[in-house]
Amino acid sequence: MQARVQFFRYATVGLVSNLVLYLLYLAVTFVGVGHKSAMTGLYLLGVLQTFVFNRNWSFRHAGRVDSALVRYVVAYAAGYLLNLATLVLLVDRAGLPHRAVQGVMICVLAVLLFLAQRYWVFWHRHELAPSDLRTPSVHARHTTDEGPVADPQQLE
Repeated sequence: MQARVQFFRYATVGLVSNLVLYLLYLAVTFVGVGHKSAMTGLYLLGVLQTFVFNRNWSFRHAGRVDSALVRYVVAYAAGYLLNLATLVLLVDRAGLPHRAVQGVMICVLAVLLFLAQRYWVFWHRHELAPSDLRTPSVHARHTTDEGPVADPQQLE
């Protein structure tokens, strides 16, 4: 699948998800939940819901769910730590408004996490079988995390 189609789908999932989650963030911080606690709980909710939509629709990943989920969680854990560090530095220490900082971080993390998902989390592996390494004239087999794919078009 072309990168622009994946990005459009990823952006659609992300925009809808982040709009809902940001409104929830504003609501829970309004009623007194701290900005870091609110971000943490909503981040976890967002990771789980977007995994399902991004795997099945944005990237149409046909590989193993368990290994993709582990990579997805690792990518989002890194994003979480970057988000938390930014809130600590810019809100707690520099005194900037948490609403603006979190709004900007949503956009920054969206781009970083798209790249992580396209090139790592939902990446389709194109591997040579050991026998192909001995005979260079044989074409490479196409595989997913679940094994060989007869039709290379299934990888797209």
